[in-house]
Amino acid sequence: MGKLVKEEDVAERVLNWGLLSTANINRAVITPLNVSKRSRLAAVASRSQDTADKYAHEWKIPRAFGSYDELLQDPEIDVIYNSLPNHMHAEWTIRALKAGKHVLCEKPLALRLDEVDAIISAAAETGKVVAEAFMYRHHPQTLKVKEMAESGILGRLQMIKGAFTFVLNRQGDIRWKKETGGGSIWDVGCYPLSYARMLVGLEPLEVFGRQLLGSGGADASFVGQLRFPNAIFAQFDCGFESPSRSFMEIVGAEGVLNVPTPFKPRLAEKILLQRGEKTEEIKIKGQELYIGEVEDMADAILAGKPPRVSLTDSRGTVATILGLIQSAETGKPVML
Repeated sequence: MGKLVKEEDVAERVLNWGLLSTANINRAVITPLNVSKRSRLAAVASRSQDTADKYAHEWKIPRAFGSYDELLQDPEIDVIYNSLPNHMHAEWTIRALKAGKHVLCEKPLALRLDEVDAIISAAAETGKVVAEAFMYRHHPQTLKVKEMAESGILGRLQMIKGAFTFVLNRQGDIRWKKETGGGSIWDVGCYPLSYARMLVGLEPLEVFGRQLLGSGGADASFVGQLRFPNAIFAQFDCGFESPSRSFMEIVGAEGVLNVPTPFKPRLAEKILLQRGEKTEEIKIKGQELYIGEVEDMADAILAGKPPRVSLTDSRGTVATILGLIQSAETGKPVML
């Protein structure tokens, strides 16, 4: 293998990234890594050398490793993109940190609060950056919605509603399996509830959930309610058995903001502001969806800026989901 260009060897510091697995979601970050001026896709790891070699050849990745540990042991890799299955996120994020790597981990960051706390401790001990890959949080549309909600143009926030559903036809898909962190709430429900938490800026006081289970024991659909301080409420639904839907509606005392494509916004989007009888269409120039999380990591590592999705924020997401699942299992509201 040839020697990679390290960040200190060039005038503009460049981070060498390694993909931890050959998961399909990798495709979303490959293009941003290839176009970023501060990042370089340098390596990929799989559980077999043959799979890694084929993947590296397909995507023109310089290095291929036949085990995850080999990637972590490479001293020339700066950042790991952890796209392993949900139940492996915490273990391998911590391993990467202890190997001296920064980590961008796919959502959810972890499946238990003690796992999140262990990640937080490992990040503090190693001084490395960890961020959860909620790509929509970096998009100009999301930033504009948050700015408008905080500006007071809607009046006092009252209600936030959202949904994210699609039909998951593959019955053997890992997202159907409870033991591996499957379920629609972990996969897509995390989006509307994290969006609501972002807008309110506070953690919910109480949650209530209902679920329908699939054959693998994980929820096939989920409906949830969140009660925040200051009499702000949120409702969402998610699932693997309904037609494709995604939206966010933010209701204030003086206006309503509708976001038709909140979680996967494109290069050009529009949001609708309703005040009284008037509805205003607001156009937003966007960007490639996943470039934001790549550049956010570069900002955090190279410029010392705090990641937009903090570990405290990620802990709140996990705590909210766990509370909702507990509520669905017991049939009772859960105080957080």
